[in-house]
Amino acid sequence: MAKSKTNDGYQRGVYGALLKLMHFIAAVQFSYGLYYDFVYVHFPPELKRPGGEFGGKLKFLTIWDAILQAVYFTICLLNDFIGTNEVAPKRMPLIRKVKDYMLAAFAFPVALNVGVTFWTLMAIDRELVFPKALDAVFPGWLNHVMHTNIVIFMVLEICTSFRQYPSRKAGLTGLGIFMASYLVWLHIVHHFGGIWVYPVLEVLNLPQRIIFFAVSLIFCVGLYLLGEFFNNLIWTKELKQLRTAAGSGASKKIK
Repeated sequence: MAKSKTNDGYQRGVYGALLKLMHFIAAVQFSYGLYYDFVYVHFPPELKRPGGEFGGKLKFLTIWDAILQAVYFTICLLNDFIGTNEVAPKRMPLIRKVKDYMLAAFAFPVALNVGVTFWTLMAIDRELVFPKALDAVFPGWLNHVMHTNIVIFMVLEICTSFRQYPSRKAGLTGLGIFMASYLVWLHIVHHFGGIWVYPVLEVLNLPQRIIFFAVSLIFCVGLYLLGEFFNNLIWTKELKQLRTAAGSGASKKIK
């Protein structure tokens, strides 16, 4: 009975209600941020670079990540109602499996990559990533939704929702496919649009760009490992409980 109560504690009572509220706020926030960006944010002709029309706003990793966060937190909210947040449920719902894998392979490392990279480049030279002229058309609150809140909500999520990370091979494979897809997309935009999506790439020669991309991918892998370490540190007790439950189940099958 005690184990059941421990499991139920993650989805019932005040804790469960607050978790649902956080997921709802995150899903609505990122969805509305995307809607506002696509519908109301229009760059005047003088701020557009020749060829910049190709790919539209979907050429930015920030938009890819915002879509990812909106989808992820919507899945979290659905899981709160039709799935489960228990540590060791008798049967793991598919939506919970998708939710847990998405955070590990995509949502956490990509969000931190976007947030940390953006604010680091802003501190070095904002003209390389977000020219000051854009302040007139891109509101500050939207900038924080896209580049600050993604990190805040990911940290909150990993601290408040239990999950078991997938194997490193499975997790890093998913992350590698995602980042490789965006890297290919960057070069497609450059080929057909004639510009690099981010001005910082314009000032780098070919060897420097190769190093930049390699470092970016290595950084993503590091963020994946950070998320795994952070998750295992926070949920040490629950992971032991899960292994115990799995061991008990295996013993019963043998008997």
